[in-house]
Amino acid sequence: MDYIVRMIAKDAPIKAMAIQGRGLVQRAREIHNTLPVATAALGRTLMATSMLGAQLKEQDGSVTVRINGGGPLGSILAVADSAGNVRGYVQNGQVDIPLKGPAKLDVGSAVGTDGALTVIKDLRLKEPYVGTIPLVSGEIAEDITAYFAESEQIPTACALGVLVDTDLSVAAAGGYLIQLLPGASDQDIDKIEAGIARVGQVTTHLNQGMAPEDLLRTVLADFDLELLEQSPVEYRCYCSRERMKNALLSMGKQELMALIADQGRAEMTCQFCDAVHVFEKEELEELAASL
Repeated sequence: MDYIVRMIAKDAPIKAMAIQGRGLVQRAREIHNTLPVATAALGRTLMATSMLGAQLKEQDGSVTVRINGGGPLGSILAVADSAGNVRGYVQNGQVDIPLKGPAKLDVGSAVGTDGALTVIKDLRLKEPYVGTIPLVSGEIAEDITAYFAESEQIPTACALGVLVDTDLSVAAAGGYLIQLLPGASDQDIDKIEAGIARVGQVTTHLNQGMAPEDLLRTVLADFDLELLEQSPVEYRCYCSRERMKNALLSMGKQELMALIADQGRAEMTCQFCDAVHVFEKEELEELAASL
């Protein structure tokens, strides 16, 4: 089962969260039929967005993360609710590029750096919060770290990893966010940096069965940690026939009538889960008549 854990240090102004996301990344891979580098890029984005969503205090809020670096993968989009349930897609999931090293996927080159990372937080206010930064590396975790530093002024360490097996399935996926609160000392920062360097690649540990909470305890071994919460997360799409119907209605009567004349029916595919909703001519005519 995929889940997110939240922890705080009792002896330092530090908060942290970590995610086990193998199931949700595998579900995304199955839906979008992605090749390994696309699986890794989309998976990292989904898990980062899931943790950002889980940070929201608004029960019906949401977070959208959009990445477009000009690389062959095209744009990546992920949307999470305030429980951390997430959905997403990558524009060109069939991209295959050379490895960066032995068993090392070159996510940065596939994503590209000629573009931006945008975070949209819908806090159920009149206007959503929007933060955009230039991409730093296209490796996702470094870009999320830069986003927090530049847009929210929160010193953050982010690590994300997706290990793809030889049969293209997801062997391991997870990551963490460690954030400094006001009052953190240089000594605290040094300890965190030493822990990050000591642990290295998160997928190595997750693939060996390490739980997210133990991953945080290993990285933050120099601190006295308290587990605050553990909550399940999953790949969850909210598409429905009713939502698709509303999308058709939003086209307006003139465009809807033109669609009926041109195609006689509408076949709408959800970009997040690939579900297909078919509206026959009679139903389209009823929708047009209601406008």
